[in-house]
Amino acid sequence: MCIRDSCYCCLLCSLSFTIKETMKAVCVLFLLASIFALAAMGIKIPLKREKSLHSVLRDPHARTQKRTYNLKAGGDPVEIDSFMGIQFYGPVSIGTPSQDFLVVYDTGSSNLWVPAANCTTSCGLKPRYDATRSSTYVANGEPFAVLYGSGPVSGYMSQDTVTVGSIPVNGQPFAEVTNATGLGMAFSVAKWAGILGLAFPTISVNHATPVFNSMMNQYPNMDKVFSFYLGKTDAEHGELNFGGIDKTKYTGELTSVPLIAENYWQTEMQSFAMGNQTIHTNAHIIVDSGTSLLTGPTAVVTQIAQMLGANQLLPGRYLLDCSKIPTYPDMMITIGGKTWVLKPEDYIINAENANVECILGMMGMDMPPNVGPLWIMGDVFMKKVFTVFDYGQKMLHFAYAA
Repeated sequence: MCIRDSCYCCLLCSLSFTIKETMKAVCVLFLLASIFALAAMGIKIPLKREKSLHSVLRDPHARTQKRTYNLKAGGDPVEIDSFMGIQFYGPVSIGTPSQDFLVVYDTGSSNLWVPAANCTTSCGLKPRYDATRSSTYVANGEPFAVLYGSGPVSGYMSQDTVTVGSIPVNGQPFAEVTNATGLGMAFSVAKWAGILGLAFPTISVNHATPVFNSMMNQYPNMDKVFSFYLGKTDAEHGELNFGGIDKTKYTGELTSVPLIAENYWQTEMQSFAMGNQTIHTNAHIIVDSGTSLLTGPTAVVTQIAQMLGANQLLPGRYLLDCSKIPTYPDMMITIGGKTWVLKPEDYIINAENANVECILGMMGMDMPPNVGPLWIMGDVFMKKVFTVFDYGQKMLHFAYAA
């Protein structure tokens, strides 16, 4: 009711009410449109990579982070090196109003973490999450810690709205990192500022619900899948699609294989061959977007390097003769009864195809005897093979990338 008996005043009151209701309606319509888009085609996240794989492999001072795999309850963790600066990263927002970050979308871990406002100098000049600026922040305070390389990444747990693309995920647990010394100086100058894990809740630190699980819970009509398309060249951007599969990103039909565990995105490989020579049979594999190369048992990788006449450039990194690329054998990886063929130009890192220096896109990794041989299908594989991660059916789907 207007205080003054004035048509002008009443008009203002009415207009104010109308504007508020209109804004509320627009917000609801926008959210509904986002939900329908998610159900229809998924939410697409652009992915970028800040450095070429060749430049990092060539650098003797290239920083690596230790990726830890805990494959059996009570077993010892297994670590492999993943090179910093070449992971694919994309945007995510946290809080209300949103605070924007670039994160590595990582199928080899399950937690979301970003730098906290009170992070030490180990976070460099990266954007930092400020809880005092968010109206949807909920304090938690439980300690958070993971180990990388030479030290810890640690902080504490919090809860807030996390927005992926245009989809808000309410009440999402995540970690505010106050100490990132375990990632070294390379992290402080890298373009990405955190990690968003896409593996299963069973390996989540502090049993925090992963972002994709929260998304599925809050949007039950969405398809319970996400898919990766990684650009085939250093200049080409990739794409991560939540809740959908873009059929323009692959050729032929999808081949489906069941998971053998609900921790990592893990299945079985029937054989690994170089040309017509079988090198390895019957091994477990993990498809990991956070690992740059292919990894396999050290003895097998050494055997492959010797077959190709490679010279050791640096420990675990092999140099090949660029002029012989047309003569090198195809790499044949049989998964789900289908043989996926990586041509020499797929598994050999040739900077800008300049034929100046060529590096084998593989590294050795050994597992404890109780775990058995394990291969990691990192970005070298995923650039060639479009991959769908199917949480609903507990499967992986593969097709050649378009």
